[in-house]
Amino acid sequence: MVDPKAVPDLASRINSLKEEIRQHDHQYYVAAAPTISDLDYDRLLDELKRLESEFPELITADSPTQRIGDAPVEHLEQVQHRVPMLSIDNTYQPEDLRSYLDRTERLLDGEPVEWVMEYKIDGVAASIRYENGQMRLGLTRGNGEVGDDITHNLRTIRDLPLSLSLGHAPEVLEVRGEVYMANSDLADLNVRQQELGLDPFKNTRNVTAGTIRLLDPSIAAERKLRFFCHGIGESSGLKSATHLDFLREVREMGIPSTPNVRILNGADAVMQAVEDLNNQMPDLPFEVDGIVFKVNDFRQRERLGIRSKSPRWLIAYKFERYEAITKLLSVSVQVGKTGAITPVAHLEPVEIADTTVSRASLHNADEVKRLDIRIGDQVVVEKAGKIIPKVVRVEKHCRVEDLPAWAFPTNCPECETALVRDEGGVYIRCPNPSCPAQMKQRLLYFGSRPGMDIDGLGEEVVDLLLDAQLIGSYAELFHLVEDQVASLVWPKKRKGKDGRMIEVQFGQLNAKNLLTGIDEARTRGLARLLASLSIRHVGPRVAKLITKQYPTLDQLLAASVEDLSGIHEIGQAIAESVHAFCQSDYGLEILRDLEAAGVEVNEAQSDLLRDSPIAGKTVVVTGSLQQYTRDEIKGLIEDLGGRAAGSVSKNTDFLIAGEKAGSKLAKAKSLGVKVLTEDDFRLLVENGQAGE
Repeated sequence: MVDPKAVPDLASRINSLKEEIRQHDHQYYVAAAPTISDLDYDRLLDELKRLESEFPELITADSPTQRIGDAPVEHLEQVQHRVPMLSIDNTYQPEDLRSYLDRTERLLDGEPVEWVMEYKIDGVAASIRYENGQMRLGLTRGNGEVGDDITHNLRTIRDLPLSLSLGHAPEVLEVRGEVYMANSDLADLNVRQQELGLDPFKNTRNVTAGTIRLLDPSIAAERKLRFFCHGIGESSGLKSATHLDFLREVREMGIPSTPNVRILNGADAVMQAVEDLNNQMPDLPFEVDGIVFKVNDFRQRERLGIRSKSPRWLIAYKFERYEAITKLLSVSVQVGKTGAITPVAHLEPVEIADTTVSRASLHNADEVKRLDIRIGDQVVVEKAGKIIPKVVRVEKHCRVEDLPAWAFPTNCPECETALVRDEGGVYIRCPNPSCPAQMKQRLLYFGSRPGMDIDGLGEEVVDLLLDAQLIGSYAELFHLVEDQVASLVWPKKRKGKDGRMIEVQFGQLNAKNLLTGIDEARTRGLARLLASLSIRHVGPRVAKLITKQYPTLDQLLAASVEDLSGIHEIGQAIAESVHAFCQSDYGLEILRDLEAAGVEVNEAQSDLLRDSPIAGKTVVVTGSLQQYTRDEIKGLIEDLGGRAAGSVSKNTDFLIAGEKAGSKLAKAKSLGVKVLTEDDFRLLVENGQAGE
């Protein structure tokens, strides 16, 4: 029997436990950064359950204990959506995506468009309604007009808050998103299925779709479903003017949003992002079946409107997905150009989408731990579009023996240097810049198309030069002698006319062509050189931004971290990485040796750029242009040292206004931004002054 005098203290303790558990749920499910062990979490939850059972009148609907699942519902009721849940147009072809992007930008009279790129989570669409900060209703998409009431199951999802954490929650907020299951949770669920003598589930989407409509919420609670918000239904009281602001606002309320969202300026940037993802999809703990591109600005969305079944302001670019089950034979590690150690799964060969797959990346140590992968396991391997194969999950229920866990190495497999983990990161690296494996990968990238574009410097040639000890650095490439290279012998023999295996030399013609390509690389300029040196966080675009501000090597070497981080789009991490490389003995030696070898270490600048009146200025373009295409004027602004921005702010220096200039022109005038016509811009560029 509880002493009534203790009620205030008990209520205080219960409220404290609720808040502490909510915070731990957020850290675990939303931030993916748990701060206590599972055991300690369970102790907190058990204490809350015990206190609430002793004093049931203190139980509230938003208590973490209420996620366990109440009594089963009798049936699923159908409820009208306040705002219809529309479908999404989709395409599998890059040319169709490009046509959509161009068409949408034309509908906006050529205004610059910021595109939001989000993962298309392969789960089940749902709408969740909060009233005065409390979860009241959850529905499936249904037919878009009417959905099934699944509130009882959505309340069991631990990354969905039962009450919003914002002090002044909107009066009404409907968030739309995807209910999904993590790959690792499916693996664990299938083990439990096997223990119960039940069939395993095939994939995460199927189990999610079945679970979310079950009548018994206790089953949903056991299956650990999760949720990502990516859209909005009915709302009252939100402040956001863009999609990115909306995602930020709901995260502040405690609602998880789709991760790794990116802003892309214009159709060209979108198409480049698609190409990058087609070549290498990042490691994700959940299934995706494509990418969604959305117009960021809500006012532009309103102007674009909707069709009968789908909005005009978004599209899904989908991947063809294929998967197969095979056996893991072994795991090896590769050393990358920045020293990152990547584990690689060696598989029993299996046919996936008309190709034989025998290897798949395991990405990093955390991914290996999350998968709980063991040599001898049956694993699910997926191939989506042109993306390289990846191990999605382990079929743990197929283990017939207690297999030992695979241990990540502690020393570099090539040079034996002790490995180190990035501070606050997931990658484990070899810190030895002289590591032979790193040198090989760096030389390969140095000669690649994104690097110095040296024709003929492929993997076999780099191996040949390294094995012969003719090179051990970038600069030594530029000191190679034609006859010396020509006399090298390929490691593989070939069959001669008499049937005997004979050695084959590299040859004079191959040597001449290789050295011609190397010689041509001397004049690529500082931006191309920086991008080719495998400096962490530095690719072609970052190198171009840096060398616009610091076009000579001496200027770059004199720049501080603060100077570099002050460049638009260059953050602190990039600035520190570039500065550390340029000031290290290792980096300085590379740069000076290349300079001594005759490599151009300055960035060529035209007289026009040196005298440019918009160098370092922020320029926005709006309206329909007559004298330039959108890409032409953006390219000219950047070539002249300016920054082509997408929106007007107090930091905007010039607004170039074409015909039918709208809200951006009005905003520029209100902020006192200098407004130019196309003729004014041309005069400014040619004469250094604009017409009044």
